[in-house]
Amino acid sequence: MIYSFRMLAGRLLRKIRMSVLLAAIATTLVANSVSIYALQTASAAQRQDKAEAILILKKEHVMELLAGGKVIRTYKVALGQGGLPPKQREGDARTPEGHYIIDAKYEHSKYHKALHVSYPDAADRRRAARLGVPPGGAIMIHGLPNGKGWVGARHRLFDWTLGCIAVTDEEIDEVFTLVPVGTPVDLRP
Repeated sequence: MIYSFRMLAGRLLRKIRMSVLLAAIATTLVANSVSIYALQTASAAQRQDKAEAILILKKEHVMELLAGGKVIRTYKVALGQGGLPPKQREGDARTPEGHYIIDAKYEHSKYHKALHVSYPDAADRRRAARLGVPPGGAIMIHGLPNGKGWVGARHRLFDWTLGCIAVTDEEIDEVFTLVPVGTPVDLRP
């Protein structure tokens, strides 16, 4: 069969159109699958696991958030400037040790955001009474003092709090969303 130039050009044009159409379909499919993946990833990030417990290892200066028995977040922390021994009395600037809970959250505090730790418990009050001193209180997990967020991670170069556990402002924002009131806190040496 003899093909005219016009017939060959028409066939070639149809093949080109088909190739362009197939390329457009493939691009759309890839873009849609990327969009679906992005939506799934964003959805997973939005439903971040809530912490079921907090573990603070004072000697290591580490705070871990736990869910399902696994560590979901780890933060380096600054502690009380009174050293590593456990809190004994009001004003000693030490971080307590023991089992407590997060009993309140403060979105507006003098330390960016803060989570209140239920110190002192009954055992802490009894110990302080035996010593004839007040046990202290107002122990928090908090960010940096308002207006000092620029210090960032450098705040961890030394222990500077009055017995609290400090993280950066960005970190306390994350902790604040992940930790509900009632979460157990285990403060260990």
